[in-house]
Amino acid sequence: MNQPKPTTIPEIRRVGLEALCERLGPAGTLRFLQQFDGGQGDYTQDRQAWLDRLTVEQIAQSIEQRRNAP
Repeated sequence: MNQPKPTTIPEIRRVGLEALCERLGPAGTLRFLQQFDGGQGDYTQDRQAWLDRLTVEQIAQSIEQRRNAP
């Protein structure tokens, strides 16, 4: 029986949890979900702080070095 594809975040979350439980069981699902941590702090603020210290030239040089790395 084909069900309509979930389109909202709550629907996707529900269907995803159902799939995990079906495949991994309740204990496996919990172990899987425990791998993900929302972290702490403000990523946007932290990112802006370190980006403010870099010039466009430094960023370009870093990109070039990564492209040329073995």
